[in-house]
Amino acid sequence: MEHIYDVVVVGSGAAGLTAALTARLRGLTALVIEKTGRYGGSTAISGGALWVPGNPYLDHQGLGESRTKAEQYLQATVGDRVPAELKTAYLDRGPEMLRFLRDKTRHVRFQYARGYSDYYPERPGGFGAGRSIEPPVFDLRRLGPLLGQMRRSELPTYGMVMTSTEFNKVNMMMRTWAGKGTAVKIGLRAVKSLLTGARPASLGESLIARLRLSLAEAGGDVWVSTPLKDLLVEEGRIAGVVAEREGRTVTIRARRGVVLASGGFSRSQEMRERFLPAPTDASWTSAAEGQTGDVIDVALAQGAALDLMDRVWGMPSAVPPGERPVFLVTDRAVPGLMIVNGRGERYLNEALPYAEFVDRMYAEDAVPSWMIIDSRTKNRYLVLNHFPGQPFKKAWLKSGFVKKGGSAEDLADQIGLPAGTLRKTFDRYNTLALRGEDTDFGRGDSAYDNYYGDPTLPNPNLAPLDKPPFYAIPLVPGDIGTKGGLVIDARARVLREDGSPIEGLYAAGNASASVMGETYPGAGATIGPAMTFGYIAAMDL
Repeated sequence: MEHIYDVVVVGSGAAGLTAALTARLRGLTALVIEKTGRYGGSTAISGGALWVPGNPYLDHQGLGESRTKAEQYLQATVGDRVPAELKTAYLDRGPEMLRFLRDKTRHVRFQYARGYSDYYPERPGGFGAGRSIEPPVFDLRRLGPLLGQMRRSELPTYGMVMTSTEFNKVNMMMRTWAGKGTAVKIGLRAVKSLLTGARPASLGESLIARLRLSLAEAGGDVWVSTPLKDLLVEEGRIAGVVAEREGRTVTIRARRGVVLASGGFSRSQEMRERFLPAPTDASWTSAAEGQTGDVIDVALAQGAALDLMDRVWGMPSAVPPGERPVFLVTDRAVPGLMIVNGRGERYLNEALPYAEFVDRMYAEDAVPSWMIIDSRTKNRYLVLNHFPGQPFKKAWLKSGFVKKGGSAEDLADQIGLPAGTLRKTFDRYNTLALRGEDTDFGRGDSAYDNYYGDPTLPNPNLAPLDKPPFYAIPLVPGDIGTKGGLVIDARARVLREDGSPIEGLYAAGNASASVMGETYPGAGATIGPAMTFGYIAAMDL
């Protein structure tokens, strides 16, 4: 069983689909092979945003964006942890990639997510209004039969579809007129869908649907349930892959080369224990199934170099017994909430960018941590995917996953924390909240903190915890993917330890070591580089 294409791509997330789509649009035959039975990878279950400085969707937005500011910001966040040539390639080719897909396809479109702040907007070159873009709502009916194999996010939105900027407003539906108006808009969208049979999708689902439909129209192929087994090597270069399809071993030749875009190793407990800080658990990840680092060993056999293997795209998460992790992007910023360590003490700004939050959990030996809210917070804001006032799942309370108590001392007794210490932490937090200034950890000082806060309060991120009952939920250092992988150059070629390229082998997305180094500059700093280096690989091929 042998097949021949110009380009073979391993993995069907944003990186892989962009690489294949670019190759087809440049006249090359392209095949994507996907290990699981669903295409879309972790992108499909993500927020779907892209962070690409200087991209064309920022034109005429009045940001004052410039190449100098973008360079300043990358230096202030990523620093020298990543080679300068990679950062330069990203700044050069990211906007080029977005223009190419906008001009050459009918479906790959984005809109500016105004207000979604860069994660460190106060640093040189940062923007409080943000640089992130996201795909508009997309009707999945346009996929036709392709929809059956698409990975779905399965978020508990109860039939209501919203973009990230809409979600920001809906989070304040009990507090602002903008929130109420957006909730009505989303509700009407849901009613219209019921009446017309539309299948609206947003976030990562919209992005994957747009890429997949564009690839189909361009004549590219996608094979699901086709795991990679090995690389095909001929005369010292990568000439294709060996895979398994329908129970048979198949050889797929790649006349130009192979692009590895199969994600990281979040789902491999063995690799997590080998590379990541302890404690670590594969059940904490929100990455898509199948992300077990398959390409690492086959690339290592060809002499590939690795980097950043001890890093993840961190995401503080709550993991209910027997359920998927609930990751906390917005929850930590709402007022009337604090997070404590195993000693019952606050140890950080709860609204920190999520990757930095996970780093701090490890640095402070705070695994698990405890998120504490009161009934007022529960009734005002979305918490753990529950709408304002919606009771927590009975199973969560019955199992003890969510602790409920009438006082700080009651919670401390249930959790096993020192009651006196937790009481002091409550009192100190409430004192700061009444002042409207967190002089201990600076919560509310950043435009990023404020984005998910309550704009009706003097400090959008602070309010007292004084309305019992109180609730406590354990948090673990989850992730949305691993950062480490194959070292690539500015052409997305996989490099050996000595810096020489492995001919015919490319990598993009979480299969490669991140161009963002050890940090996370803004929403979409995962998918932006994934698509950019997928595009770069295809253009080089």
